Amino acid sequence: MSTVLRVNIFNTSSNLPLLAGMEAGYFAQEGLHIEVQATPNSDEQRAGLAAGRFEIAHAAVDNAVALVESGVDAVIVCGGDAGLNDFIVRPEITGFADLRGKCLAVDAPNTAYALAAKKILKNQGLLEGRDYQLKLAGGTGPRAAALVADAELACGMINPPFNFKLKAQGLKSLGTQYELLGPYQATGAYVMRNWAKAQPELLTAYLRAYIRSQRHVMDRAHRAAMLALLTSRFKLEGEAATNTCEALLTPGSGLAVDAAFSLEGFAQVLSIRAEMEGMWGGQPPAADKFLNLSFYEQARQSL
Repeated sequence: MSTVLRVNIFNTSSNLPLLAGMEAGYFAQEGLHIEVQATPNSDEQRAGLAAGRFEIAHAAVDNAVALVESGVDAVIVCGGDAGLNDFIVRPEITGFADLRGKCLAVDAPNTAYALAAKKILKNQGLLEGRDYQLKLAGGTGPRAAALVADAELACGMINPPFNFKLKAQGLKSLGTQYELLGPYQATGAYVMRNWAKAQPELLTAYLRAYIRSQRHVMDRAHRAAMLALLTSRFKLEGEAATNTCEALLTPGSGLAVDAAFSLEGFAQVLSIRAEMEGMWGGQPPAADKFLNLSFYEQARQSL
């Protein structure tokens, strides 16, 4: 009899390993039945995990940092990818200077890609409140749609496949997150710490299946199947599926081998939060406060 695990995700291509692994049967082979929940935004996801509405969340791991700092005992248990984001702007924007007096579209104002966007803009001499404003626009899909529909929104961080859809509609990129910021630990899995302690074998089994799923997606022998899955899942047309697949497989900025966690990338996450939010007196704490990678290491070593 299968054990049900509820997994909460954003509807973006960074979750292709989970979807492909379910299709390939890796989770079923571990005795797991995965119930996927899609979240509209990061606030809903963080609140849902804390309330016990699901066991595992996949999202930018800065969300777990935000939970821990709010007093919720969450913990990051594996990595996933480096962000895959483009800094997307409306067609009339020709450079960062054109963003003065405009609005940045974000999911939540003080986590993950919003902080990364604010750091990129600060590096370009633009400060929130002085040079631009924030406007909440939801997760990546809704945020991408809002950039098209709402002329007040000039820019936003958008990842595949939605960045490629927007480029096909005439919007453009001022650079990738990787190009503009360097290494960054983006998507990973996080759980409640007490659940991980209570269910170590269950979590290890999940991570073992997830590592196999990541390997499956990154194996170019499966490229045609991954293109088909991307196309059907996200209703893609033209080159969007091909470009998304290539972005996922790009070393450094795409999927991490074996869903490994990047300590270098996480140091960047904490540094940006310390700088942009003024937390910890501007000095980020040790990464160990937010991590327990022992379940991941056990899963990987058992393969």
